[in-house]
Amino acid sequence: MLSNDRIHIRNIGIFAHVDAGKTTTTEQILYHSGRIRSLGSVDAGTAQTDFLEVERSRGISVRAAATRFTWQGVTVNLVDTPGHVDFLSEVERSLRVMDGAVLIISAVEGVQAQTEVIWHALHERSIPTLIYVNKMDRIGADPIGTLKQIKRLLSPQAAPIQAPLGVEDSFNGVCSLLDHNLTAADEAGYLQLLEETIAEGDEAMLLHYLDTGALPKAELSRMLPSLIQKTELYPVLFGASNRGLGIEPLLQAMIGLLPSPSIHEDGPLSGVVFRIERDSAMGRIAYVRLYSGVMRNRDSVFNVTQQLEEKITQIRIIDGQKSEDVGMLAAGDIAAICGWNHARIGDVIGCADFVPEETRLAVPLLTVQVRWSNEAEYPAVVAALQELADEDPQLDLQWLQDQRELHLKVMGPIQIEVLTHVLSARYGLKADFSQPSVIYKETPAQIGEGFIAYTMPKPCWAILRFHIEPGERGSGLTYSSIVRSERLLDRYQNEVARSVPEALQQGLFGWEVTDLKVTLIEGEHHVWHTHPLDFAVATPMGIMDGLSRIGVKLLEPMLSFRLSIPEETGGKLMNELVLMRGEFDTPVVRGERMEIEGTLPVATSLEFPARFGSLTKGRGALATFFAGYREAPADIQAERVRRGVNPLDQSKYILSVRNALSGS
Repeated sequence: MLSNDRIHIRNIGIFAHVDAGKTTTTEQILYHSGRIRSLGSVDAGTAQTDFLEVERSRGISVRAAATRFTWQGVTVNLVDTPGHVDFLSEVERSLRVMDGAVLIISAVEGVQAQTEVIWHALHERSIPTLIYVNKMDRIGADPIGTLKQIKRLLSPQAAPIQAPLGVEDSFNGVCSLLDHNLTAADEAGYLQLLEETIAEGDEAMLLHYLDTGALPKAELSRMLPSLIQKTELYPVLFGASNRGLGIEPLLQAMIGLLPSPSIHEDGPLSGVVFRIERDSAMGRIAYVRLYSGVMRNRDSVFNVTQQLEEKITQIRIIDGQKSEDVGMLAAGDIAAICGWNHARIGDVIGCADFVPEETRLAVPLLTVQVRWSNEAEYPAVVAALQELADEDPQLDLQWLQDQRELHLKVMGPIQIEVLTHVLSARYGLKADFSQPSVIYKETPAQIGEGFIAYTMPKPCWAILRFHIEPGERGSGLTYSSIVRSERLLDRYQNEVARSVPEALQQGLFGWEVTDLKVTLIEGEHHVWHTHPLDFAVATPMGIMDGLSRIGVKLLEPMLSFRLSIPEETGGKLMNELVLMRGEFDTPVVRGERMEIEGTLPVATSLEFPARFGSLTKGRGALATFFAGYREAPADIQAERVRRGVNPLDQSKYILSVRNALSGS
């Protein structure tokens, strides 16, 4: 049941490719709603939601920023997300907790690479989305061309609900297609696009449209909210955010067309942590979206993911850099929780019944090593990076204590630059990073078995035999057991099941082993000699024994690409693609431009985006997307330094693990 105050909440994310005008649009929304008294500027570094020093200096958003405003009695939790591909993990986390979205597209550049990535995630999650075509006042703005691109590359269910009044220098606002006083000059074919799109999805409306050539506007007005909230229609709006044109109609659409949260006030407590921050005064802050139940200050709340209970000291509404202790968080709303020292991103609170699944967009394909300026700073650099990895788990910090090495997974060069800046500005530490190298993976070369009889030195007893076989590409790990519980007790089998994914984090070449099926086919414990942790020690030895017998194949990450270039540069570009081991379809010529689609290995194309501009004299458009892993050519050699002792060296490994276990 939806209580009245929950109806007056919206949780909306603002998404876009970098430089489409996302933060400027957010600034105008806050200004027009009365939330701020004067407009900030991205270029001047005074935007409300770009409050990190690095964001102000670079003029880009690197963290999702939550703000809150009220429009016509409705409270909106608005999350402004980064537009650069290097910070896609921030977008990923925000998507999980949004009920509606505004996707901003530039009327000049049209649908860009990041736009498509975000769109696919919004579409996959069935998030009702307004598409806002910005920069209508810029030279080169092409609303009809952009609409056609949206329908071709994003969704045929996208349709305008407004007509722009003018374009480029003459653009001076928008008019609603549902306005009964709309003139033919105002409409310019936009109404026909809306009517045709709606008619194609509704048989009765199609018959009416075919009979009369039009649809009744009163009926269109009635149908729109339902179609949009069921994601059967994606409305397109227009504006020029830097001049504030189109902002109030956008606000009206956010309130009137996007849904209020679906909640379960009387159900059990159910929520998710989607962001972690640290505050100099309040310490660690966990941002929570609550789907069911209520939380109050001083409540002790169960963290399902970590199986622990923590007490809330304060519940605060965070608005940019301001915050207020509100004492309570109810289902459907978002707030910042203070006092949870162990909370991590993705943790489920209360129960998982109503929490949506994660959307995986960000796949870091590069790894870098961190170097510190002097030895005295080594412990501080470790602590700082551990803190940053809590805030962004995709960094996947690997600390090789014996080798005194730190490794991070990253999305690209801008993220490395930002990390350098944050270490300096926030922690006063000077560190730099090695050149990025590609993250490979391993997969079994054939079917085989791994065996371990861990019976010495006493007291211990764990005997395991695994059947290992290659899986479908992209399938990850599938684990099962056919051992009867009287042969191997369930508690020991659970220990094996927990240990197998850990054992596969490093294969023969030091990379994660993936796309395989592991089946426990034999297991034995001893009634006197078995220790509960014996199977945690034995599992990696059994798995590595199997991999060493059957061998592994190296997998390399691939990108799918689409490029549009002047026809005269096509020969040069295709030669470049061949040199990079690229594979592509027959080029398609549209007018004087050539479009090419295909795949590229990440390893050979790291510098390609930088070269692409000069190869096409700045007239090309390139979009790339992660396309999974595939088997690397036999001549590719890539090995990574192993963390810890290799389980293949069984006596040394047993000694190492036993010492670690006894010392823990």
